[in-house]
Formats: sequence, C-alpha cells, structure tokens
Amino acid sequence: MRSGSGRLALRSRLALLVALTVALSVAACAAVAWFLVHAQLVESLDEALRQSPVPRHLAANRALAAECGSQPESRRAAVPDPFSASVQLVDATGVGCLALGEDPLVVTAADTAVARGERDEVLHTTQAASGARYRAYTRELKGTGAALTVARPMDEIDESLDTLALVLGLVVAAGALGAAGAGVALARAGIRPVDQLTEAAEHIARTKDLGVRIPVEGEDEIARLSRSFNAMTAALASSRDLQQQLIADAGHELRTPLTSLRTNIDLLTRSEETGRPLPPRDRRELFGSVQTQMSELTSLIGDLQELSRPVTTPASGTVGFVALHEIVERAVQRARPRATETALTTDLARWYVQGEATGLERAVVNLLDNAVKFGSGYPVEVTLHDGVLRVRDRGPGVLSHELPHVFDRFWRSPTARSLPGSGLGLSIVARTAGQCGGEAELRPPEDGTGGTEALLRLPGTPTPPPGLPAL
Repeated sequence: MRSGSGRLALRSRLALLVALTVALSVAACAAVAWFLVHAQLVESLDEALRQSPVPRHLAANRALAAECGSQPESRRAAVPDPFSASVQLVDATGVGCLALGEDPLVVTAADTAVARGERDEVLHTTQAASGARYRAYTRELKGTGAALTVARPMDEIDESLDTLALVLGLVVAAGALGAAGAGVALARAGIRPVDQLTEAAEHIARTKDLGVRIPVEGEDEIARLSRSFNAMTAALASSRDLQQQLIADAGHELRTPLTSLRTNIDLLTRSEETGRPLPPRDRRELFGSVQTQMSELTSLIGDLQELSRPVTTPASGTVGFVALHEIVERAVQRARPRATETALTTDLARWYVQGEATGLERAVVNLLDNAVKFGSGYPVEVTLHDGVLRVRDRGPGVLSHELPHVFDRFWRSPTARSLPGSGLGLSIVARTAGQCGGEAELRPPEDGTGGTEALLRLPGTPTPPPGLPAL
C-alpha cells in the first residue's frame, strides 16, 4: 500500500524495516557461522596432513625418496594403503616429483625454501596441473636435500561448505519471510492507535465536533500522544465554549445600551416628524442619556478588545521593566476627575516589574474606578509596598459567596446591576496580573472595619534594573 504521495505507507515501511533488520541479522550470523566452520574444517585438514603416516614412512625410506624417477609401482606399493592424498617430492632446485597420485602439484617458492632447509615446514593452499585446489603440507626430509609435500583436495571441505551455505541461505530466507510477517502484524498492532488518532482528527475536521476522545491504554509514547490529543481537543472545546459565552454575554450587555439608544433616538425622530418638538429640558435629558449610552458602548467595546487579544500580545508598546509606582501615580491622577466626591490617598514605595505599561495602568485604573464606584464617598486608600498594590475602600463590601465570581467576565453583583459598568474591569485586572506573573485578589479588609480590599501582587524588585533610571 502506498500513500497519496507515492511513498510506502507507515505500516508497510515498519514491516519492511523489521524484515530487513532481521534478514541482515540472520545473514550476518550465517556468514559468521560459515567462516567459523570453514576455519575449523581447514584446521582439521591441516592437522590430518601433519599426522599423515606418509611423511614418516618416506623419511624412513630414504632410498625410495632418492629414486623418485624410477619404479613407480614399487614406490606406490611402499605407501600405506589406503591413503587418499597426493605425495610429491621437491628438490632444492624447485623440481617436483610426484610420488603418489595422478595430478602433479605446482611447486611454490615456499616448497623450494623447505627443500633448501630454509624452513622446516609450510602449510598452504596450492593448485595442481589440472587447476584443482589442494591443501598442501610440505616438510623437509633430513639428509636428502629434498622436501616432501602431502596434499589433499579442497573438494573434501568445499562440498561441506557448499551444503552449509545452502542451508544457511534457506535459513536466512525463512527468517526474512517470517520477519516480514511478524513485522506486518507488529506494524498493524502498533499503528492501530495512530489510525484511531487519524480518524478522530479527520472526524473533527469534518464535523467540528471537539467532544471526540481517544481511548488511552498503557504508558507508552502512543498513549502519551493520545493523552496529548485528548488534552488538546478538551482545551479547544473549552476555548470555543468561552468564545461562545463571551459572544453571548457581550450580546446581552450590548443590548441594553443599544435599546436605550434606539428608544431615545426614536423619540427625537418622532418629535421631528410630527412637528412637535420636545421641551428643552426633556431634549437635554435625552441627549445626555444618548451620550451616557455611547460612553458605555465605547467602554464596553474597549474592554472586549482588551480581552480578545492573545495573552502574549501587548496592547501597545513593548514589554520590559517598568516603574510600577509611577504607573500607579498616573492611574490615580486619571481617576481623580471621576472621583469628585471621593478622596484618593496614596503611599507608594518604589517597585519595578516586568510588564507592559499601558496594560498595567489600565488595570490599576479599573481597580480605582471600582473602589470609587462602590466606596460610598469614603476615602480610598492606595498603597504599594513590597510588590503588593492595595486599593482599600470603605463601602458596603462584597458578600462572601460572591467573592469567587468577581473576576469572571460580565459577572456583576445583583446589588450593582443598576450602576454603570460592563462587568469586565476586574477580568482585565486578573488577566494583566497573570501576564506579569502575578495575581489579583478581592477580599474583606483584615482589620474587619468593613469595605473591600483589592490586592495586586506582582513580582519585581525595589531597585531599578540596569538601563532604567532611578527616580
């Protein structure tokens, strides 16, 4: 089976890889076995040539050795029978005289060296006049000036080696075929989870159904991949649910100011069409209401844009070390015009954090606006010490069962539904704190005097980093 690009499918490649691996392993073992048997057979043949009775017999019969050129029948009769070997005498000049056998052996330089007394003996593979291969053993005949060569044909071991090679070849072929079958079975079993993963991915791409889960078995790499896929689809499903919830909540929040705007504009339009203008006071109130609703829409759209950004993308500027105490001071100055009936007191120590200045300032402004809105006109205390920003108001406070929900998107306390706001301010605060590696918290004051205490904890340092001037 081939894939769409013309390459073998993964299971086929795995099966082929297993078959080739096993075949090469078996072939290597077979080759090693063949060479070991070959060496053992040659060693056995060499030992047989050394232990041959012919050299000892001819060495004792020096007269027979000297009469190599005459009476061949008597020479053959003197050799022990039976003995399937060729025997040849070699003189110091390199001339050979066949004493036993019918195929003269080629005299080599090593044979001549033994005849001259330069070497005691030699074992080597040589050829006969007919071209047949022989294993030869040459030793010196003391006192004769000649050497004796005893040789046996290599066919004795070649036939055994050929048979062994045939058997080993069949073993290699059988091993390769068996490995191919086992490789196919193993590939099918090993790729089955991948097939399930592929089917699940194709199903999701076709139906957009993120509720598909792959059964996970074991602790191997395939199981890890399946768990990762399930975690990914679960995260995607959660993200899609959050998006749908955000759209639904945004639609609900946008409906109120839009309905009010449409009502006010319809009244103004009807007054113009009927020719009955509204009283100046009512007209001013309508225009004021339109401006208020437009401000709420602008604020809501800005908050939605802030929450729609990826977590790693800053709204503007660059991420780096910034002076948090300066950012808090600027946020307080921005909040003062809106807190006409509320005093804002500050006690700020130097603290430098890594973050994006615009986002941090917006988060602090949200905390201040929230404190002013629910502070009932009492002073709001803003302190910054050791990386903890505290914004304390003395309003009615937040009920204990509502505290877990204050950072949820669009969540608003039932007692605050009539007040302006989108319910996204604290969500932006929590998001900004998380981007800076910190956390946000809303809780009752520890002294028990009432009100609410908002905490923004951000990691940093009281000394300015290199390149950032100290103030």
